[in-house]
Amino acid sequence: MVIIMDSKAKTNEDKNGLKEILPYVIIVIVVIIIRTFIATPIKVNGTSMVSTLKDGDTMILNKIGIHFNELKRFQIVVVKTDDSYIIKRIIGLPGETIEYKDNNLYINGKKIEDPYNNGETKDFETVKIGADKYFVMGDNRGISADSRISGAVDKKNIMGTTKFVLFPFKDFGLVD
Repeated sequence: MVIIMDSKAKTNEDKNGLKEILPYVIIVIVVIIIRTFIATPIKVNGTSMVSTLKDGDTMILNKIGIHFNELKRFQIVVVKTDDSYIIKRIIGLPGETIEYKDNNLYINGKKIEDPYNNGETKDFETVKIGADKYFVMGDNRGISADSRISGAVDKKNIMGTTKFVLFPFKDFGLVD
């Protein structure tokens, strides 16, 4: 038996098939755009940000905000390094000088209150921060590998800011 289909029936089948998958294609495209340019989940790895953040915390990384808002002192940022990503707090801004003496933070020679210093920060010599660079440190200063070791980070390597914990649910919400 030979079935002859007219071209209109075939075209209608193609359109119906396209209509069925189109919403899924749109959803995939929207998710890719959001994760690439706007926000993405991140996971804290390690204890350098204790007591603010804990190893294993899942957070939302705001990628778009850094393009519209100025980065500020004490914001939590995710920085791309040569082989990984690190989460730290901005301590020094472009053009500033920064140092620690007797567990006190000095910016441009003026003592600044540092409410996030969890433990003792060893003294280090005055560092002049270059243009488009930021001095970042972990809150758990005794174990944090940060700008004291690797130097100030370029703004282009800052992937975004974060301040919202998704998981574990007991910590759900904004962090300071």
